[in-house]
Amino acid sequence: MCGIMGVVAKRPVSQLLLDGLKKLEYRGYDSAGVATLVNGNIERRRAEGKLEKLGDLIKERPLPGTVGIGHTRWATHGKPSEQNAHPHATNLVALVHNGIIENYQELKQELEKEGYHFNSETDTETIAVLLTRSLEQQKTPEQAVAEALPRLKGAFSLAILFGHRDEMLIGVRRGSPLVVGYGQGEMYLGSDAIALASLTNKVTYLEDDDWVVLTPKGAQFYNRGKLVSRVVKQTAFSGELIGKGEFRHYMLKEIHEQPSVVGNLLKHYLQPQTRLPHFPSLAGQVDWNKIQRLNIVGCGTAYLSGMVAKYWFEKYAKIACNVDIGSEFRYREGCFIAGEATLGISQSGETIDTLGAIRYAKQQGQQTISLINVPESAMARESDVVVTTMAGPEIGVASTKAFTAQLTVLACLVIDAALKRHQLDVKTAQQLTAELLETPAILAQLLGKQDMIHKIAEKMTQAKDVLFLGRGVSYPLALEGALKFKELTYIHAEGYAAGEMKHGPIALIDDKVPVVVIAPNDYLLDKTLNNMEVVAARGGQVILISDRQGHERAKVGVHHRLEIPVNTHLINSPIIYALPMQMLAYQAAWLKGNDVDQPRNLAKSVTVE
Repeated sequence: MCGIMGVVAKRPVSQLLLDGLKKLEYRGYDSAGVATLVNGNIERRRAEGKLEKLGDLIKERPLPGTVGIGHTRWATHGKPSEQNAHPHATNLVALVHNGIIENYQELKQELEKEGYHFNSETDTETIAVLLTRSLEQQKTPEQAVAEALPRLKGAFSLAILFGHRDEMLIGVRRGSPLVVGYGQGEMYLGSDAIALASLTNKVTYLEDDDWVVLTPKGAQFYNRGKLVSRVVKQTAFSGELIGKGEFRHYMLKEIHEQPSVVGNLLKHYLQPQTRLPHFPSLAGQVDWNKIQRLNIVGCGTAYLSGMVAKYWFEKYAKIACNVDIGSEFRYREGCFIAGEATLGISQSGETIDTLGAIRYAKQQGQQTISLINVPESAMARESDVVVTTMAGPEIGVASTKAFTAQLTVLACLVIDAALKRHQLDVKTAQQLTAELLETPAILAQLLGKQDMIHKIAEKMTQAKDVLFLGRGVSYPLALEGALKFKELTYIHAEGYAAGEMKHGPIALIDDKVPVVVIAPNDYLLDKTLNNMEVVAARGGQVILISDRQGHERAKVGVHHRLEIPVNTHLINSPIIYALPMQMLAYQAAWLKGNDVDQPRNLAKSVTVE
């Protein structure tokens, strides 16, 4: 959520700020702004809507200055507007903020009683005024920040600019990510390393309760008032890596990257000689034989990959599983037993609800395992064990390659656990990994079916409601298909377990409702096709996604057919069937003229509750 960019340099920075914010558009936003120092005074340009409007405004009213901050805002407190857009400023300080200040009303009332006035509906402005009070009391910027931080409750990151201090920026992190970048005679701040990719590949990730003072000469880090040292790391990000290449959208590029992402993961996590799973980070850390129950937590698409994993863990490894939405897990006061572990799944590793679930599990004495795409993230630092998906940066808000990467690693984890628990013999495990190794080639074949998917999507764009049905591991896939479709097309879509249709959802069926049926040729195929025929009998527009045998056995009632080129297996069918779900949503959204990479109201990294 939101994007932060800051630069302190010897050259004009407004264009650098805009370029960095452009790379953060994927995080989701509804307004944007920048502030710089001009002759020691704070000047701002802010605009509601897309960055193009802000860029046009800066062309009309240029913004010089060699130190500045920028922000893309996703509204939490106060509607999207220029007035509520960041940076928020007084005559002495300007700042941008990602997160939520939970006690801002209390602080605001205190400051108003002292005669301070507010110009926005945001919680952020409270921080600016709080700092201003300290500065008016002749405190230095460093003293003002040190005094203010203990007063703030919530999760947040800040970039702060001070009047008449044209060689200083201060960054703050508590629960929301912030990165320092190192240049030649200049320094940078960003919400993540992607924002800084065109400027530097040398970064430091702030830890919780860190704050940093940046000057063109370098960075000084503090934690709870004490000077600390932090490691400089080299990132793999580059402008080419995070560009769209020949594709018209990031999402389309990331869909096409899935064969190579899945293939690379299998090369990494399967030993070439034995074709058995290999997880060095688990060695000596995770004893699958001692885990009696596994709690899997995630949000959105990551939660749904956890649902798939539950079927696999229980079938192959015989480990009982609970799957929870991250925001529910820590608040439902569930009962824990000895021999439990918690597995958190997150693309960014900064998802606030999943991070909170990991912290809660640790407080309850649970071993914590995190499956993430960003090894420098908060979840990585706070978990006992970390497994990475190595999918590379995912810019499109709707998750594609991150989802299939999570499923691929989870499948390998399950086989590893099953072997360690003696629930699978080596030969059977190798048969399962052989199925996984076929997956990249099948995904590549499916990418050749875009024309067919396009024709089906054309029909679906006319609908007001769409249903997705599946059974077994295809049930969470139906939920994922519906999630992708609704978030990209803005058409109401729901996923259901196919056997549940007759218990209520069937009332929604008529000849105007497309019903996507996910039916791999597994032990539930006949039952799924029976559920499909019930839908067809009520006039539903059935879109059947199955392999050749499935289509041959579906005799009646199918309006559109999408054939998977081979008969899949339980261990790889969710990975394979995910791709046509993604393509249907993508094509339908594109046909409707929607912003595919940045759907309305959505953010890529959800760092607030």
